[in-house]
Amino acid sequence: MKLFYKQYGETGEPIFILHGIFGMLDNWHNIARQLSAHFQVFTIDARNHGQSPHSPEMSYALMAEDVFELADDLGFDTFNLMGHSMGGKTAMLCALMHPEKIKRLAVVDIAPKGYKPGHEAYFNAFEDINWSVLQNRKEIDEALMEFESDSGVRLFLAKNIERRDEGGFAVKSNIHAIKNAYQGIIGEFAISGMYSGPCIFILGANSKYLKEDDKSMVQEHFPNVHYVSIPNAGHWVHADNPAAFLEALNLFLA
Repeated sequence: MKLFYKQYGETGEPIFILHGIFGMLDNWHNIARQLSAHFQVFTIDARNHGQSPHSPEMSYALMAEDVFELADDLGFDTFNLMGHSMGGKTAMLCALMHPEKIKRLAVVDIAPKGYKPGHEAYFNAFEDINWSVLQNRKEIDEALMEFESDSGVRLFLAKNIERRDEGGFAVKSNIHAIKNAYQGIIGEFAISGMYSGPCIFILGANSKYLKEDDKSMVQEHFPNVHYVSIPNAGHWVHADNPAAFLEALNLFLA
């Protein structure tokens, strides 16, 4: 699949950035812009997200193949790779599938394991709200309040809503396909192999997505791993404390 992407910077090693579920490449604009001083940065919309093509098929194996297809199209034999949440699992799988192609691996606030469902309210919001009758972003935010109390999360979800030419709004992500693939996205993450290259797991200090007990599992597949915990940050580490996140990432990439 030909993924939609945005490039920042023209020189330096390439680094691909993969977002999480319901996310899109715009979520990483500020980080990518600052990294572009030393890297060619590519923020990427996953299949069924943002402006990338829609498909009824969605799995980590397919999303990993999409990343390698993009690298081939851009002419990169090797590249640095960073992923958050769902994108972090995709990045891990990429590194295990073709370790020789990944120069450095950065995984943001996710472990190579299954999780309990926790996005039902968001699926309900995308499916139940009549977006076509809404007139502006304020009304979108008000409609989402029934499903999410946190204003930051509502803003994140609202990025999935686009204005229609005929008036009103519509969901631009392929919510039906994401919902059908959801159990595979959050469920058991069956991986094998080893990536021995440089690897960092960047965690939010206030997040519980990666626990101390998970580190032995990480070590099994990523023996050259080290961890950085970012203070005053939850699951959206790069948005909650971007300065500390960038400091840790730049030290690793250097």
